[in-house]
Amino acid sequence: MPTESGSWASARQTKQKRKSHSLSIKRTNSSEQDRSGLQRDMLEGQDSKLPSSVRNTLMDLFGQIEREFENLYIENLELRREIDTLNERLAVEGQSIDGAELSKGQMKTKASHSTSQLSQKLKTTYKASTSKIVSSFKTTTSRAICQLVKEYVGHRDGLWDVSVTRTQPVVMGTASADHTALLWSIETGKCLIKYVGHAGSVNSIKFHPTEQIALTASGDQTAHIWRYTVQLPTPQPTADTSQISGEEEVDFSDKDEAEVDGDVSSDCPTVRIPLSSLKSHQGVVIAADWLVGGKQAVTASWDRTANLYDVETSELVHSLTGHDQELTHCCTHPTQRLVVTSSRDTTFRLWDFRDPSIHSVNVFQGHTDTVTSAVFTVGDNVVSGSDDRTVKVWDLKNMRSPIATIRTDSAVNRISVSVGQKIIALPHDNRQVRLFDMSGVRLARLPRSNRQGHRRMVCCSAWSEDHPTCNLFTCGFDRQAIGWNINIPALLQEK
Repeated sequence: MPTESGSWASARQTKQKRKSHSLSIKRTNSSEQDRSGLQRDMLEGQDSKLPSSVRNTLMDLFGQIEREFENLYIENLELRREIDTLNERLAVEGQSIDGAELSKGQMKTKASHSTSQLSQKLKTTYKASTSKIVSSFKTTTSRAICQLVKEYVGHRDGLWDVSVTRTQPVVMGTASADHTALLWSIETGKCLIKYVGHAGSVNSIKFHPTEQIALTASGDQTAHIWRYTVQLPTPQPTADTSQISGEEEVDFSDKDEAEVDGDVSSDCPTVRIPLSSLKSHQGVVIAADWLVGGKQAVTASWDRTANLYDVETSELVHSLTGHDQELTHCCTHPTQRLVVTSSRDTTFRLWDFRDPSIHSVNVFQGHTDTVTSAVFTVGDNVVSGSDDRTVKVWDLKNMRSPIATIRTDSAVNRISVSVGQKIIALPHDNRQVRLFDMSGVRLARLPRSNRQGHRRMVCCSAWSEDHPTCNLFTCGFDRQAIGWNINIPALLQEK
């Protein structure tokens, strides 16, 4: 009886403590709003050069931080009470277990194990909460530096590639699985030209370095060279879509995809006949690009070869063989006669045509899965991306091993590197687009929410150095391209 009475008294005391603690939590929650208002009033009473909107945002963030740490403190108190209760129970049980005494060493081991479990729980809770706080800062920073400017909707199927002209007028082009390539006004989002000459999916689009000519690669086993003439429409003021609300991450279903009411490209001029057709491949032509000067073009195919053509005559100059599986991409150097091809055989190859009499090749085996793309920078670097979820930066002068490796959480698709600041844009299978510098430091992630961003796999990214509003474009399997404004000075300052 005395033992039962003592246990009842202990249980009653513990219950009273929890009840008191519950009341204290309610009082704390009820006073949060008043305290937030008081802090805001105090801030408004102080002299500050910050705009009111920025000050309000800061106050909201600080309020979130305070609430997170307050929750941690409350959880810590609760865990401490549970530890005390557990120790008391162990002490009572230690007096008699099956009529035998429990040694102090056994009691200590049991209590230590339970305490260790609770300590681990506390650490996990703390880590999750602090990660949420840091994430809120990163989200706010990304939204301020990376802003959505325009969405380009008009294709009937997913987009494989996006490119921007290097001549005036500056327009954007998209290649789609709907067998068409479209040229767009960057300012208005209006379709300017529709190319319908291919009989299969259009897998890539690249613009001539000096003329209004486009090069497209297709699943019909050909690459087409075609001329366009565009007249830019007068830009109209548009609503600001950069300010978003809601949660940072929202899962989309297929029904949330951008729906097109009618064919918005039906009223724009259509080009049906190419200037020339490059027809030497025996499989899907997955990519094509212009060599420096625009007199030659290179194509990459699923027939495991890359072909070099003379643009004026459409004749095959070289067939580049050596890859063991289908090619996935090809890219040319902006100032030198160099070509890099990537393949499903986990390698990419560097082809050197600077000496007209011979061409050399180097094979690089830095990845463990399909190399989805490899691109040149203006300097002496190559950047490769892969389905193995890594991106590697290589030095052309010494390509035995990468000088930087970026590890991500999703397969990487067609990457691009900005000419001026050498910022790498990584489009992912998981609908994210991340920005890194050449040393592998993460700079930002493009915002994704229930109101903006891609809803499906992001297939390609392309930088533009010549447009004042949009300097990065992305496209994906949600049938749209997006133009972004990246505040590069602020981005580098944040780093």
